[in-house]
Amino acid sequence: MNLKKRILVAPLHWGLGHAARCIPIIKALILYDFEPVIASDGAALAFLKKEFPELICVELPSYGICYPKKGKYLKFKLITATPKLVRIIKAEKKAVNLIVKTFNISGIISDNRFGVYNNNVPSVFISHQLNVLSGTTTWLSTKMHQKIIKKYDACWVPDTNLKYNLSGKLGHVNSSALPIKHIGPLSRFKKRNTPIVNDVLVLLSGPEPQRTLLEDKLLKELKNSKDQIILVRGVVEDKQAIDYQGNMTVYNFMTSSLLEKTINESELIISRAGYTTIMDLTKLNKKAFFIPTPGQYEQEYLAKRFTNLNLVPSCSQDSFTFDKLKNMDSYYGLKSVDFEVNFKALFSLFEGE
Repeated sequence: MNLKKRILVAPLHWGLGHAARCIPIIKALILYDFEPVIASDGAALAFLKKEFPELICVELPSYGICYPKKGKYLKFKLITATPKLVRIIKAEKKAVNLIVKTFNISGIISDNRFGVYNNNVPSVFISHQLNVLSGTTTWLSTKMHQKIIKKYDACWVPDTNLKYNLSGKLGHVNSSALPIKHIGPLSRFKKRNTPIVNDVLVLLSGPEPQRTLLEDKLLKELKNSKDQIILVRGVVEDKQAIDYQGNMTVYNFMTSSLLEKTINESELIISRAGYTTIMDLTKLNKKAFFIPTPGQYEQEYLAKRFTNLNLVPSCSQDSFTFDKLKNMDSYYGLKSVDFEVNFKALFSLFEGE
């Protein structure tokens, strides 16, 4: 007879960032004698299946997020997709109700999936975006997001509420109406004192077609470099594939353990300005160069913020050239935040009978 309480963990499939930052939560649930049940879709679900092959995994309806080739059209595309998204969220909520009954779920942790909650069990929403930037409609997107947050028993913000924090105005609001708790940055990685063997590590992620557009751009820009370069495409497939192109080694994907090793062994990381990537690179005290996803206000804000803090240089996708990396010594790099996540206290929400 299974006496462990089952907790549903459901990250959004928007690249691999949401799934990746759920890894330390899933590991902590196991450590504290809960049984995680994973629910997601697409590459995010495939990724977590590889990380936790022993756990129950359930597929949820896909939001079907796809970026336009021109970033300036992203907001329009998202607005026109709203009716479809509403239908998917309703289907998602129905699926979650069935999962709760089928697997006897005692608690829910949703990482930015709007329909993953249940009125009969404690439900948590994870988000670093209490303010949702969308240009002139920021007030509306923020109001809509905060309305969703209020449906949950708690909102865990993976950041600190200290002066030095990672999310800036995204993850900090003056409101007592939201069930907010800043839990500290989440990362699946640990810093290792290993020798540097790679000059540059490129980490690709995020929705198509922008992931492929950046990959093509970087392959073209970096192919004539004499540096030792590793490029991780961020495409989760059945088997790992490795391609050697002169000075460059290209992986389709890496498991967490290999990626942790490779980041620790790399001098410079080129990546999107995704929040999970920022948390990971901060944990490992890395120098980085950010290329935000075109049209994604959140990443553009974060990239600009860290550049203005003189920590990480950045530029737009269209303007990137290899020469942009020559000014790296003018930036300090990312430094770890002295904050320990208290999982035991967080999980007390699920201890009630």
